[in-house]
Amino acid sequence: MPLVRVSIREGKTSDYRAAVGDAIHRAMLDTINVPADDRFQIFSEHGPGALVFDAGYLGIPRTEGFLAIQITLNLGRTLEQKRALYAKIAANLAERPGIRPEDVLINLVEVPKENWSFGKGEASYAK
Repeated sequence: MPLVRVSIREGKTSDYRAAVGDAIHRAMLDTINVPADDRFQIFSEHGPGALVFDAGYLGIPRTEGFLAIQITLNLGRTLEQKRALYAKIAANLAERPGIRPEDVLINLVEVPKENWSFGKGEASYAK
């Protein structure tokens, strides 16, 4: 059910994108009870001036290695689950492909279950 959008700098390799996608998916499996086969990810690459961020917002020093992750998912996760997800994504990305935790922005968008259609023009989770 999560739809993951990742915004990265232009010119990253396919191995880099795969490592980022794997790191995020593993974190969701470990922390928010996402089924293993529920993987939908969209990567967007941005050239100079198209991925804008503040290099020091909230006292967090960001570099050109910055990336933004937006995850749309069903309502219902606890604050503890969300905190665990953020921490696990940052740790996984630091491990591979080596992204500084300070350069990882994560945004969750929670929606009701009836807001999904996974195919066939049907409201997949609506009763």
